[in-house]
Amino acid sequence: MKPRSYSGKLLEILSASLKLGLTSFGGPAAHIGYFREEYVHRRKWLNEKEYADLVALCQFLPGPASSQAGMGIGMVRGGLIGGLVSFIGFTLPSVVALTLFAMLIQGMGIGNEGWLHGLKLVAAAVVLHAVLGMGKSFASTKASGSMAAAAAVATLLWQSNLAQVSVIACAAVTGMLILKNEPDDADSPFHVPIGKRTGLFLLSLFAVLLILLPLIANNSTSAGIILYDSFFRSGALVFGGGHVVLPLLEREIVPGFLDHETFLAGYGAAQAVPGPLFTFASYLGMAIAGWKGMLVSTLAIFTPAFLLVGGTLPFWSILRKKESVKRALAGVNAAVVGILLAALYDPIITSSVHQNSDFSFAAILFVLLAFWKLPPWVVVILGAAGGQLFF
Repeated sequence: MKPRSYSGKLLEILSASLKLGLTSFGGPAAHIGYFREEYVHRRKWLNEKEYADLVALCQFLPGPASSQAGMGIGMVRGGLIGGLVSFIGFTLPSVVALTLFAMLIQGMGIGNEGWLHGLKLVAAAVVLHAVLGMGKSFASTKASGSMAAAAAVATLLWQSNLAQVSVIACAAVTGMLILKNEPDDADSPFHVPIGKRTGLFLLSLFAVLLILLPLIANNSTSAGIILYDSFFRSGALVFGGGHVVLPLLEREIVPGFLDHETFLAGYGAAQAVPGPLFTFASYLGMAIAGWKGMLVSTLAIFTPAFLLVGGTLPFWSILRKKESVKRALAGVNAAVVGILLAALYDPIITSSVHQNSDFSFAAILFVLLAFWKLPPWVVVILGAAGGQLFF
């Protein structure tokens, strides 16, 4: 049932994103699976093609792809405010948990905790479910299936910051050249309540901040401005998701703001909480300058994502209807399936499935999710509990 008012719609966005923010363990690939279950299958805010196109757009853009997808869904549902509400709901639990958790466990090892191992196995089940579902829709022909496999191979063998964006760019060109348009629901309404002028303003603001902030920071003695510049550039220039931003942040923060040991202490905490890995910035900001530092670093690292998604969506809804863009999107969607498949193996399977008991427990979780149709948050709880009991 649709909410009767705009405020009701915003509350609905907040409720859905907050639930995902509390239960979405496993990193960006798993988040895409969680989002698909919640927004496409359960709430039906988008259909499969619309969701895949939105994910494809976010893969093109620098920044945290899963957080951008969540912002984009919120914007499609409720405009810029809806995107902001969606961002708050999905990110706030991770920010709060990581800030407090990092303060409590700093210097303690958590890598061998059973419940954390169980959550990694949940991620394996969720991503496998997403790969199979999206593969059936977007990599089911000889050409698209081959492109998905090629994308997976290239992503696994080419370990570089540019690998993912290069694979997607190649897939777009290849799709435009060799794939055929087939009847689908690509022309279904994809209304975004954001005007083109607003989109241009947001893209211009992104460019201005990216250029001016380093200049201002170089001539400023304000720790807040310098910190905001460091985290803004890290969020604006990274392709490939949360794990790739870690070396960028390390170059910006160590040793100028923090020592290496304090930096690494937060990395373990970042793996233990749900939500986007980019909230590692919240830990760093807290360690550097307390609550004010946490607020500055969190806002700075996510600002580029919000500006880019809000700026491109008004034009994306038009571009996706063009025949050449449809073919390019078909190629990108196939590549996204391959990238998810690669992520399923590395880092998810390689970091979690080491013995027969691991595989068995992950298989049980997959059956509960795919065939018993249990909500993902229930599977998360069962995975954590089972991991604590059996591992």
